[in-house]
Amino acid sequence: MRRIRKRSFEELVLENKQLLLKDEEALRKIEDRLEEKMLNKAAE
Repeated sequence: MRRIRKRSFEELVLENKQLLLKDEEALRKIEDRLEEKMLNKAAE
C-alpha cells in the first residue's frame, strides 16, 4: 500500500497555479476582476 504524503502549502499553490493557467475561463474571470478593481480605484 502506498503511503499518503502530505503536500506542503507551496506545492498546493503551484499545482493550483498550473491548473488555472490551463483553464481559459478561470483566467478570463481573474482578469475581469482585476480590471474591475483597477477601474474602481482609478474612479475614486
